[in-house]
Amino acid sequence: MGKRKAGHGFIDAPEDFLVVGPDFRLTDVDAASTTGFSGGKADGEAVLAPRDAHLADLQERLYAEGKGGGTRSLLLILQAMDTAGKGGMISHVVGAVDVQGVQLAAFKTPTDEEKQHDFLWRVEKQLPQPGMLGCFDRSYYEDVLIHRVHGWADPPELERRYSAIQDFEAHLHASGTEIIKVMLHISKEEQGKRLAARLDDPTKYWKYNPSDLAERRLWDAYMEAYQIAIERTSAPYAPWYVVPADNKWYARLVVQELIVAALERMDPQWPGPSFDIDEQKKLLAES
Repeated sequence: MGKRKAGHGFIDAPEDFLVVGPDFRLTDVDAASTTGFSGGKADGEAVLAPRDAHLADLQERLYAEGKGGGTRSLLLILQAMDTAGKGGMISHVVGAVDVQGVQLAAFKTPTDEEKQHDFLWRVEKQLPQPGMLGCFDRSYYEDVLIHRVHGWADPPELERRYSAIQDFEAHLHASGTEIIKVMLHISKEEQGKRLAARLDDPTKYWKYNPSDLAERRLWDAYMEAYQIAIERTSAPYAPWYVVPADNKWYARLVVQELIVAALERMDPQWPGPSFDIDEQKKLLAES
């Protein structure tokens, strides 16, 4: 991955220092850190809004390229434990671009029909079309995370799924879809605070699910499942980025930069006209 010039408060480009490498250990990542950013919350929030305009311009170019016959797209995959901020990420970062060019998919418990097919079957229907920014709020990775933790899939089946994911993402990349995979890494302590805040705020009761506590008790098992999944499926064409997420402002700033970096590498182009411009100017003047 080529080096991109750092800036906008970052000492180094986030895609360089947060990408998962061969010696990655999730236990070494401090979820409360703001690695690579030289300022604090106020500085981060001051950067976020102005960068929205640049992100929106890049996304509009990708959308226009697709409308002009281009075949490329961008897919952002967000994985995290509950309360880590996936919803806020979508509304504050992805929501800053033109919604016409966004395809959002939230993968919940599979339906009875979906259970009759392989785990990637329902995902293929939600892949971004040419010119689109796709965003998966959780994804097919649930099928190697929660299934591993709860023992719903045996070791041979899990191995098959890791391999299937690698093949699937390699095919997506070869077909023109750039992939950004983000784990928003929240600490167990911070999750506890956010769950408590939901119980203290009537406007957030709807976000609270008692089943979250059962999953919380399996925290260590989930961290192990994430470690294995990330090790097995991070690749140059589909890298994993583990983003410290105890500070929401920092996580949003980083993901914004990851999307900007991917679009800058893609460098989408405005499509040329499919009509004679001089002729159209003349016809317009005569109308």
